[in-house]
Amino acid sequence: MQNAALAALGLSDWTYQRLPVPPELFEETVRGLPGSGFAGANVTIPHKEAALAVATEVTPEARAIGAANTLTFTAEGAIEATNTDGFALLQVVPEGGRALVLGAGGSARAAVWALKQAGADVTIWNRTPERAIALGEEFDAWPWTADQPTDTLVNCTAIGLDEADDPFSELPITPELLERSQLVVDLAYGAHETGLVRAARAAGVQTVDGAEILVRQGALSLTHWTGLEAPLDVMRAAVAAR
Repeated sequence: MQNAALAALGLSDWTYQRLPVPPELFEETVRGLPGSGFAGANVTIPHKEAALAVATEVTPEARAIGAANTLTFTAEGAIEATNTDGFALLQVVPEGGRALVLGAGGSARAAVWALKQAGADVTIWNRTPERAIALGEEFDAWPWTADQPTDTLVNCTAIGLDEADDPFSELPITPELLERSQLVVDLAYGAHETGLVRAARAAGVQTVDGAEILVRQGALSLTHWTGLEAPLDVMRAAVAAR
């Protein structure tokens, strides 16, 4: 996706590559990247909180979310951290209304932040209720209960990564809840449509899948590094081809 975008922008001397890094070597690796010619890095599980800690400059959004997925290395030697996950979600969620976030991990933090920025009343569900309570206390949200309707539902769990996952048996939702919703966003993505997205579409509910969020957050990261507007259509096509 990123290499397709770089090629479309004419940045033939740039390349995007995968760097598997164990947690114990994360800080050492990040500090060595600028000297190796890197302009920045995307950071994924399990390093998003560590990325925030290693940064010398942190955007208010990343600080509020408590995790970073994008690092930018400046000519002055700074390591800037931001979180494009939250901004990607902010591009697709409506203003106001009632929202339910499923999960309480790093992506859930970004989702809650984005929904609060959009003025939504946010509720949170997690398999471990204490985690939902703790996250809610940080963001002025509250734990979800089964009798609460929702306008926007955001799945931040791993349910859906496996094509056989059944959202109605593995998540605390019902067909009736989906039918009353206006938008379902599923951050899980792969080579298949998730069961949650499939069920929401069957119910006539607007959906945004994980591939679209992947493209949008990646595009925002690319703009951070290059200063250029990312070619969204090129990036979408690259993801679809995979």
